Amino acid sequence: MERIDYAAGSVVGRGALVWNDKIERPRPLLLVMPNWLGVTEAAIARAARMAGDDYIAFVGCMYGLGKTCDGPPTSKAWVEEIASDPAERRTRVNAALDSLVAEATRRGIGDPSKTAAIGFCFGGANVLELARSGADIDAVVCVHGDLAGALPARKGDIKAALFILHGTKDPVAPKADRDALEAELDAAEAKWQMLNFGGLLHAFAEEGINVPGIGVYDPGAARQTYKMIDDFIGNVFANRI
Repeated sequence: MERIDYAAGSVVGRGALVWNDKIERPRPLLLVMPNWLGVTEAAIARAARMAGDDYIAFVGCMYGLGKTCDGPPTSKAWVEEIASDPAERRTRVNAALDSLVAEATRRGIGDPSKTAAIGFCFGGANVLELARSGADIDAVVCVHGDLAGALPARKGDIKAALFILHGTKDPVAPKADRDALEAELDAAEAKWQMLNFGGLLHAFAEEGINVPGIGVYDPGAARQTYKMIDDFIGNVFANRI
């Protein structure tokens, strides 16, 4: 793992490049956008597990200088600040993708012809904004993210294949938001899939989360989620989706 500083709009991002240095072949690139706690050790560890022997992963930074927090009220204030400037938000998440491509290419460890992004919670919202911005990326996966966007995609904007995984009882992004996103993606003529876990709340793939009525970790759904993510991205790379 290596910490990387990079220009990200009005801040200096500090992300984490994660890869197995015992593997010599170039590997596809995976941008991992963390939840609202920032570039924590837990976020880096999850990126390392997802990368395994198969990807070069990069944990992107939205707050600047790799800032982290323990949760509300700080995390809520930071997220609201990011959400208040949609253009800056898109600049920062695109900068994370650009940094991943540049750093992996410079080291000769990545295959920039195959790129994917995944985000969890706040990170899910950020990768949706990455897709909406027209980023040149193959696959984007949003896991229990905030689905509403201040700048809806227009026809032809979205280049990535999208996979959205959500809980039907998620109070952060209720059914009205899911319906609005479906309409937006259809109007944009995007290639997209959405899978809803019946009865689940927010953060079902966030280990250790237990906030009744808001977000609760579900180990079964989490296991399914990671398997489906691997299958989806692999199929996109193989041009089967």
